Amino acid sequence: MTSHDVVARIRRLAKTRRVGHGGTLDPMATGVLIIGVNRATRLLTYVIGSAKSYTATIRLGQSTITDDAAGEITATTPAGHVTDKAIRDGLAHQRGEIDQVPSAVSAIKINGQRAYKRVREGEDVQIPSRRVTISRLEVLDIRRPDDASVDIDIDVTCSSGTYIRAIARDLGTLLEVGGHLTALRRTAVGDMALSEARTLEQLEESAPDVVSLPMAEAARQAFPRREATADEARVLSHGGPLEPVGISGPYAVFAPTGEVLAIVSEREGKARAEIVLAPA
Repeated sequence: MTSHDVVARIRRLAKTRRVGHGGTLDPMATGVLIIGVNRATRLLTYVIGSAKSYTATIRLGQSTITDDAAGEITATTPAGHVTDKAIRDGLAHQRGEIDQVPSAVSAIKINGQRAYKRVREGEDVQIPSRRVTISRLEVLDIRRPDDASVDIDIDVTCSSGTYIRAIARDLGTLLEVGGHLTALRRTAVGDMALSEARTLEQLEESAPDVVSLPMAEAARQAFPRREATADEARVLSHGGPLEPVGISGPYAVFAPTGEVLAIVSEREGKARAEIVLAPA
């Protein structure tokens, strides 16, 4: 199931076209997909840039065209000799701010065309590296299912735009045995964790009321917050600026009633709305 498939299901369940998601999941991946419904779709642009957390399994000993289990195997090299220390040291090289080359089979556009389409047409695609931050990369388990393979379970927190598949590929390249991802589960987007998520089956049971996290609560989790007075709420709901209070933006402004009014940034001596969320 693709992220677009999930959006299509939610549109039917919520009986509205105004549905979007906050960051694509690979088709083989499971876990957290943030969905915005109606006015909350306007928050998704901020969700996309949030840090992400994942659990994943890397298999050493095989390379694939997609850097994950969905793709054709391109090379096999016995990896039984690779030590646990070499694995841990190799992953340590990928912690912190690094220049990562995204997987060639990805949705990144190269000269206006998706990279995966170019690869499927037989083209040798070279994607430039991008600066990403891997703030946490922990080894949970190392298993040796046979003499030729090594499976490594990892737990990762990273900046938006990081490819977990590339972590597997680059570890395999460093250890000269090849590597790819065999499992991927997104466990959090910002502060929104898997423990709060609901399955599609659960949402079907509650349809058409499919929103499990009210927009105000989502804003509280995703942004710094500012409480507005009644007068400030009136000004902001009509698009007017407020006096700055020194909060690093963007931040969420809430009415005295608890309703989220707008996402605001302070610039040029004023607190100005980037998006107004209060009903007209």
